Amino acid sequence: MATSLSKLLTRSKAHSHRCSTSHSLQRQFWSRHFSAVADSSFSTSAALGSQTIPPAPTQVSDNKRGSKWTQLLLFLPGAITFGLGSWQIVRREEKIKTLEYQQQRLKMEPMKLNAEHPPDKNLDALEFRRVSCKGVFDEQKSIYLGPRSRSISGVTENGYYVITPLLPIPGDLDSMQSPILVNRGWVPRSWRDKSQESSESDSVTNESTIAKPLSIEQSSWWKFWSKTPVITKEQVSTVKPVEVVGVIRGGENPSIFVPANDPSTGQWFYVDVPAMARAIGLPEDTIYVEDVHEDIDRSRPYPVPKDINTLIRSKVMPQDHLNYCITWYSLSAAVTFMAYKRLKPKSARR
Repeated sequence: MATSLSKLLTRSKAHSHRCSTSHSLQRQFWSRHFSAVADSSFSTSAALGSQTIPPAPTQVSDNKRGSKWTQLLLFLPGAITFGLGSWQIVRREEKIKTLEYQQQRLKMEPMKLNAEHPPDKNLDALEFRRVSCKGVFDEQKSIYLGPRSRSISGVTENGYYVITPLLPIPGDLDSMQSPILVNRGWVPRSWRDKSQESSESDSVTNESTIAKPLSIEQSSWWKFWSKTPVITKEQVSTVKPVEVVGVIRGGENPSIFVPANDPSTGQWFYVDVPAMARAIGLPEDTIYVEDVHEDIDRSRPYPVPKDINTLIRSKVMPQDHLNYCITWYSLSAAVTFMAYKRLKPKSARR
């Protein structure tokens, strides 16, 4: 009995030893298998990672096209500034031709505006043409344009340009046949104030004598309500005719900073020939002349006529256009060089 029990115990120990040995062998086999699979998967992923996936062909072409447009945009400011510089050259040539044309017109002999040479209503053919006009000033209808400053010996004084209608003399063949507007020149502010005071006193005197029965021709010194006012024959002996030598001009083009004219209050900031003529009862196609005579009466220093050399000056002279041209070309060269440096490869820079 004891012998059989010892045999059974010996067999069970041997069986358990064999089982444990088989389990350890199985564990070693599966551990080696999983390590081999892991190594193979890692090597496969590393090999795939080392190879870059090429982008789609359409995406590459879009990127290249976008980069080209970006490079072209960098040179756009240089092209624009170059065009502005070239435009200033064209403007300079046009300004030189215009000033030469005006100088040639001013050198011509004055044309008399009388019965034999009536004025042409085409202002393009008459502008900057010197003319000689004989008539009588209607100072009560003067227009004061301004304020305008004038520098005398370094001292600046404010004043106005006085524009007065010049009326024809009936029966005088050397006189004009239609009224014109004459810019007589610059006057100080005090001169304007005195003129307004004298006109007010004259109006008071006329109102005090209005009850006196007078004929139509004697009731007013001028025919104010006529579209083409003239002086009567009875008044020729009492009025001093004048002869004006001036230059026919057109109106002014005001800038955005110049206020608008107000004819109702008599405030005029720039020359508007049709509006001025309409305000004093003259036709809108009235000729506008700027007095440029140099024979100044010392006893009557005002108005001061314009200098004829100032008539051929412009706000922007040819030298100014040349300066602008140099400025634009310099900017064009600078921005083009900056664009070139921006697109230059880094290796080439070094």
